[in-house]
Amino acid sequence: MDTNLQRPVIAPLRALTALILGVAFLIASALTAAAQSRPDTFADLVDQVSGAVVNITTNTTVTAGARGPNSGNPLDDFFEEFRRRGQPEGEIPQPPSRRGSALGSGFVISEDGYIVTNNHVIENADEILIEFFSGQELPAELIGTDPNTDIALLKVEYGTPLPFVPFGDSDAMRTGDWVMAMGNPLGQGFSVSAGIVSSVGRELSGAYDDYIQTDAAINRGNSGGPLFNLDGQVIGVNTAILSPTGGSIGIGFAMSSNVVTNVVDQLQEFGETRRGWLGVRIQDVDEELAEALGLERARGALVTDVPDGPAKDAGVEARDVILTFDGTDVADTKELVRTVGNAPVDKAVRVVIFRDGETQTLLVTLGRREDAEAPIPASASPEEPAESTIMGLTVSSLTEELRGQLDLDADAKGLVVTDVEDDSAAFEKGLRAGDVIEEAGQVAVTTVADLEERIETAQEAGQKSFLLLVRRGEDARFVALPLAEG
Repeated sequence: MDTNLQRPVIAPLRALTALILGVAFLIASALTAAAQSRPDTFADLVDQVSGAVVNITTNTTVTAGARGPNSGNPLDDFFEEFRRRGQPEGEIPQPPSRRGSALGSGFVISEDGYIVTNNHVIENADEILIEFFSGQELPAELIGTDPNTDIALLKVEYGTPLPFVPFGDSDAMRTGDWVMAMGNPLGQGFSVSAGIVSSVGRELSGAYDDYIQTDAAINRGNSGGPLFNLDGQVIGVNTAILSPTGGSIGIGFAMSSNVVTNVVDQLQEFGETRRGWLGVRIQDVDEELAEALGLERARGALVTDVPDGPAKDAGVEARDVILTFDGTDVADTKELVRTVGNAPVDKAVRVVIFRDGETQTLLVTLGRREDAEAPIPASASPEEPAESTIMGLTVSSLTEELRGQLDLDADAKGLVVTDVEDDSAAFEKGLRAGDVIEEAGQVAVTTVADLEERIETAQEAGQKSFLLLVRRGEDARFVALPLAEG
């Protein structure tokens, strides 16, 4: 009886087990195939994209410089006399000129002949010559450049459609993904190198930097060439290398395609870039600044100055912390600068700020960064002289003598730092003699008594840190000092 009961149960169980094992095998096979997705060869990819990759040669007229005062060459006088021979009397001979040339790379992005390269490849060039993989050469016209991202857009005229390559999504690239670089390294002609994405989101020196780091060999002459993913899409423009020798050591940088496409679109439409401009000076928020401002954690961009412009018109003030811009959370100043720069000029955006313990939403109509006036004037007036040492700082009211020594505007106000103790928190935070403290505890100060009163108020309120607005030249920043130093 027991045997008869078991038979109808065992058969379905065996079938289910077989099904599970089969599915498990298929999943394991798929995972193994994915793990082995490394290409056996890059030859097919090279065949796919090579027609759109170009070598770039530029010619520039270089005027030889005049003899330097410390040349020390005894033949200089001889050659100077030789150059003067045959010149009309009294006429000063013009310095000789020569033709200089440079080599780089680029790639065609449209069938009608638009080409992307680096700005430094074609900068100051009198002539730009494009050589295609087929060996054909064409002169190129410069459409526009963007030194901030080192991108340039060229155009060639040809009777039939040219092969081109599309841009890919650089944000989709992950550390470890395969990539292929193509270009004209060291003037050797078309050359290919392969590697992986070593890192993403690298910054070198520019405000709009977003580099992909790769170990694919990149050398001089590769500049302006494409960095491809395995689908033949351009996910970066090879721009720079890090090397003590000048040759590839496996640390190369390509400007990400999501930055490049925005720049190229503007150059193609306007012949120049038109970046959004908010009109604020900002600094990062650290833990101490967050505590002093009443933020629950360090985030956002702290406004230190608001000149005449879009932000001021919208009601943004110094000490505001910008938390979100146009729906995007702001982690730090770099992210805000990049996000604002990518926004269209004249666009009305919502900016969420933190002010006096509360968040507010302001509507700002962006200006154009390229048209913005950089200088931001200082403000206010001096008080009677007095000096005291507080929190490791020796501070003094402004005197005419100090105003002259520091080259301050006539209407500047605040307390001048005349000395900073080396072992103080103020010194560690970068305060130095000559700095001007404009605000203490978010209130303007012009006398030592003002500063002492603000510190006492903060201590009575139980604050752990104390906020100063410090100006050095045209730059202002907030500094949070621990009250224990008082």
